Amino acid sequence: MANQLPAIFAQTPVATVPARTIAEFPVNTFLENIVVNSIGTLFVTSYEEGKIYVVTPDGQTAEFAKVEGLTAGIALEPSGCLLVSGVASGVPAIFRIAPDGVAEILVTLPDAIFLNGMTAAPNGCYWVADSYKGAIWEIDAAAKTARIWLQDERLARSNPDNPFPAVNGIKLYQNALYASNTERQQLIKIPLAPDFSPGAPQVILEPVNLDDFAFDAAGNLYGTTHVYNSVVRVSPELQVTILATAAEGMTGSTALAFGRSPSDSTSLYVVTNGGMSLPPETGVGNAQVVRLEVGAAGV
Repeated sequence: MANQLPAIFAQTPVATVPARTIAEFPVNTFLENIVVNSIGTLFVTSYEEGKIYVVTPDGQTAEFAKVEGLTAGIALEPSGCLLVSGVASGVPAIFRIAPDGVAEILVTLPDAIFLNGMTAAPNGCYWVADSYKGAIWEIDAAAKTARIWLQDERLARSNPDNPFPAVNGIKLYQNALYASNTERQQLIKIPLAPDFSPGAPQVILEPVNLDDFAFDAAGNLYGTTHVYNSVVRVSPELQVTILATAAEGMTGSTALAFGRSPSDSTSLYVVTNGGMSLPPETGVGNAQVVRLEVGAAGV
């Protein structure tokens, strides 16, 4: 089925890096996002189960929390709590997960449509992508409030009937917020004003199918390609290289994050869904957490 996709990476150079699967989950587990805390513990959202799993770098796994709904994006608060975007009783919501795994609804967003990737903002708030509204929300976790920070055509789908998400992954690097528009296959840069309000979004690279992504200290972007079953590196000069493929366990790669300890600071942890969104000819496989050795430290 993969050959039905546009061959946007057909001419892309390949330079595979060492890969090791550290954890596996049952077939039809949609691992969606990942964050790593300051002591190196991985927290992984399982979208359809409404669960957050804890995974150690050596592959021990356990259910950490569960919500009555769906779980998508994930971010860390300085307190050690997790913030998770998703759905509660059919309504888009942000959950707060305490260090002991107790979950509560922080705020509901009835005007949102499809909350997805999230990241910490420099003003102490959190930004959350709304993949079907074509918007980015700003969450004030202390005040338990939400407002639209930016809504723009560049963040929206070109075809509202296409189920692929538009604005999806979002990450801060230097003085800009970067966003992937998966449906349009674009990488977008949103300059920030001194008060952290958004400037005009700029398309800086296309076509490139990105889901979630992360930056290293030199400004290279590492992105999961989801239905393209790979992880790519985009250099500051916007040159794309494939670092891992289905052979390295990237089938249905959805998100990634750098390790944060001296032993894994140059490693990327990638989560997958085994190809649930576009099954390979061999059928949907196990969801995985895969460690890639990319040789560069996260920003």
